[in-house]
Amino acid sequence: MKRLADIAHSRAGDKGNILVLSLIPFDEKDFDWLVQNITADRVKKHLQNQLQGNVTRYVLPSIKALQFTCEDALAGGVTTSLALDSHGKSLSYALLEMEI
Repeated sequence: MKRLADIAHSRAGDKGNILVLSLIPFDEKDFDWLVQNITADRVKKHLQNQLQGNVTRYVLPSIKALQFTCEDALAGGVTTSLALDSHGKSLSYALLEMEI
């Protein structure tokens, strides 16, 4: 079984209690496959232990990337969270562990 990490990389950013995850294929030829298969629902299910709110997916065809905005994802946000990774940076790596 392959993982997303085999075909893409990811970055994470945060603002308050909102996490933004990017998903960018190493090879542009995999972009259409990502668009068809990596949905907001699939990301939410894969990260269900960390993401409490809505997940919205944005398709960015001009740069061949996907962006996922994850609400209520950081246990209240960086300044209020007691979580070990209050910025959510490790969730970009958790996303790449998704089996595809």
